[in-house]
Amino acid sequence: MTIQTVDPRALRDAFGAFPTGVTVVTACDGEGNPIGFTANSFTSVSLNPPLLLVCLAKTSRNFATMTGALHFAINVLSETQKDVSNTFARPVEDRFAVVEWAKGSAGCPIFSNVAAWFECAMEQVIEAGDHVILMGRIEAFDNSGRNGLGYARGGYFTPTLASKAVSAAAEGNIELAAVVERRGEVLLLGDDVLSLPSVDAHDGNPTDALQEYLETLTGLKVSIGFLYSVYEGKSDGKQHIVYHAVAGEGEPAGGRFVKPDALAAAKFKTSSTADIVNRFAMESSIGNFGVYFGDETGGKIHPIPAKGAKA
Repeated sequence: MTIQTVDPRALRDAFGAFPTGVTVVTACDGEGNPIGFTANSFTSVSLNPPLLLVCLAKTSRNFATMTGALHFAINVLSETQKDVSNTFARPVEDRFAVVEWAKGSAGCPIFSNVAAWFECAMEQVIEAGDHVILMGRIEAFDNSGRNGLGYARGGYFTPTLASKAVSAAAEGNIELAAVVERRGEVLLLGDDVLSLPSVDAHDGNPTDALQEYLETLTGLKVSIGFLYSVYEGKSDGKQHIVYHAVAGEGEPAGGRFVKPDALAAAKFKTSSTADIVNRFAMESSIGNFGVYFGDETGGKIHPIPAKGAKA
């Protein structure tokens, strides 16, 4: 698409089509207090010398401290650390109270339970439009072997959890469904009896099949996010895999968006659907989600842990 005037939001959405990992960049200010922010604009640069880079917005409240720091660290978050990403992406005052961390050899905060970390000397600060590029020379690093947290099109994805769920259900009759949200509202089908949009899975990538179904149903652009619920339906004999998804703007051709808090007296197609919608309403209100594994009558929600073991 060639245009003379760039729509920043459209360009940001286009950039978001590229899946990335999620990191938290940390350093200490002049008084030794830890600072940090979530960033996915991170990449390796060179093995010899060992260099990496991360981009920082000039509007960041950490701009002066980060560009003046002699050292900084990159914490590559593992797929169970979505809450850490959310915490460091928001203007929370005591961010470091919700994560276990220790100082690296150069004094930078290093998180526990991350997929990997790198502690760097500031090599160069490069002007780059409305951002700067922080070039770091790696002085210490560690690789835990954990899988990293993924991010694409405005949503997280957890490759290992998703693949395990699909593998576990592969021999069964699989139904794919989605909690499709937009500005706090959820897409539901039906008038008197409500249900989540769902489709039977066939060969191929389940998220591709689900996205195709949702976009055909609604006529809207839909981005599939993280795995939300996996359960065995005893009444229908199906394995149910539910994802979180985000819909684009416009009036849906099929279904309607409803505020979850307006559904107290609603009748749902199944008790499982009611449980999923009610759980989503609760979790979205606090900004912290889990993944449910079980069946229609009971199971376990695997929360994103707020704290991990010390490194």
